[in-house]
Amino acid sequence: MRVDPSEVKTSALHAYLLGAVAPRPICFASTVDADGRPNLSPFSFFNVFGSNPPTLVFSPSRRVRDNTVKHTLENIYATKEVVINVVSYAMVQQTSLSSCEYPRGTDEFVKAGFTPLPSEKVKPFRVAESPVQMECKVRDIIETGTGGGAGNLVICEPVLLHVNENILDINGRIDPQKIDLVARMGGDFYCRASGTAVFEVAKPNTQLGIGVDALPATIRNSHILTGNNLGQLGNVEALPPVDPAFTDEHLTNIIQYFSINPEEMEKELHRYAKQLLDSHKVNEAWQVLLAGNLH
Repeated sequence: MRVDPSEVKTSALHAYLLGAVAPRPICFASTVDADGRPNLSPFSFFNVFGSNPPTLVFSPSRRVRDNTVKHTLENIYATKEVVINVVSYAMVQQTSLSSCEYPRGTDEFVKAGFTPLPSEKVKPFRVAESPVQMECKVRDIIETGTGGGAGNLVICEPVLLHVNENILDINGRIDPQKIDLVARMGGDFYCRASGTAVFEVAKPNTQLGIGVDALPATIRNSHILTGNNLGQLGNVEALPPVDPAFTDEHLTNIIQYFSINPEEMEKELHRYAKQLLDSHKVNEAWQVLLAGNLH
């Protein structure tokens, strides 16, 4: 299927983009207008773009249906300040409620049932229920267009962060299970970034991984090992040697049982290696695969 942005309606393109570029973190933006009246609204065109200086960017885009702009953007032009609150699962329904298009001057803190906290370095209030609140100065606003759906890139510099200590691990870092963030998908869909949805991927080898192309052909062309598995195996700086001290009862059973059928033995070894790789036991998987080459 080909989608040419110049040949489809903006509303259709909008749906494709939001469905494909997901999940997106949520910027729960607190602002005040020129008269000091608070406003609260979520935006999923949002991310962090640097740490020195710290830089966050979100986009209160022009509405696709009628090309109007949001109160958040008007307030930011007036004050050049915003508090960006992250959204956890415990507050997602209230956050969604706050996105209703209430009349100007309506306090979404009240409408959505959130607790406002005074900020220290900016005028907008913080959301007490948010596990991380970032007081920001707006450094620039880049308008990408003037039609419905056009973005307004609000470039923010956090000047003070408030982090709930209950979401930290024993090393003082944010624990993904404890912060329990949510993110936007396409349409009405969200996802929850905790539980079994959270997994680890080893960082690329700083000594340069050998790459999938350097794997032995029997491994590289396996019909059992997945692309993810090959990526794990290729993230070593050299083909590992056989470890004579490595012992594994299941490996021994496979070799004994399939010793008269090398082709079936290779399949079983690859299946077992895949189980180990899926459990992030890369070194063990390598030893299983190397054992196959010896037999």
